[in-house]
Amino acid sequence: MSEFILKNGMKLYYEDNGKGEPVILMHGWTSSHKVYSRPVEHLQKRARCIIYDHRGHGGSKDADKEPVTMETLASDLNELIEGLSLSQVTLVGWSMGAGTAMTYIRDFGCSALRQVVLCDMTPKQLNDAEWKLGLYKGKYTKEDMERNAGKDFLRMYKSFAVGAVPKAKWVPHLLMRRLLKKRLRNCNETVLKSLSASMKAQDNRDVIGKISVPLTYFYAVPGSLFSPELADWYRQQAKVPFRAVAFPESTHMFISEHPDEFAAELEKLL
Repeated sequence: MSEFILKNGMKLYYEDNGKGEPVILMHGWTSSHKVYSRPVEHLQKRARCIIYDHRGHGGSKDADKEPVTMETLASDLNELIEGLSLSQVTLVGWSMGAGTAMTYIRDFGCSALRQVVLCDMTPKQLNDAEWKLGLYKGKYTKEDMERNAGKDFLRMYKSFAVGAVPKAKWVPHLLMRRLLKKRLRNCNETVLKSLSASMKAQDNRDVIGKISVPLTYFYAVPGSLFSPELADWYRQQAKVPFRAVAFPESTHMFISEHPDEFAAELEKLL
């Protein structure tokens, strides 16, 4: 176990394995670094793999003594890159981790990066009359967000979990609650709420055209939270070499569903 101490004294849990060019892999909302454990077993043979827990998650559950937003996570990432004296980083972000990567690029640029890999994430979650590539395949709007604001958090999280893994809707109610509560015990609920609101307030569409290093987009087919059509949108916006990689028969959880294939596709980029 390693701890990276931020400038404010907060500690982030991280693991640093392997040698070679650095690869930072960032997890999603309510997840942890463990989503990358199996892929790192493969990747660390040829790269330096850095995985860590965002504030409010896993081993960094208690690193939350200030309001936590997507800008906070981007700043944490910048401190990590500078603190470990990293350059030519392959930056990999899945779900909220991809949102963190976009916010980081917006706020700090690409000078420390070699390439960016975004995994199954939209640059704008809220859908409207002009934008249909947001959360829940274009069906989640500002009005839905406002209606959900007063809901019990566990109920809201269940909706998200079923959206990410549709077959979960067939899990018996009591078992589902038990599984969700177990997962949430590894997180700080206050931070989760703050980050959920912050993600929904983000609009990073303009960021994609400002990326100055090669960009790759990994996505699920048929997908669950986000439409596979996002791959074409990213291709149209990118002003750098771009590659899209589809993971067939997958949901938003495709890294867990196909960890070896995920590692193999990343290895091709290194």
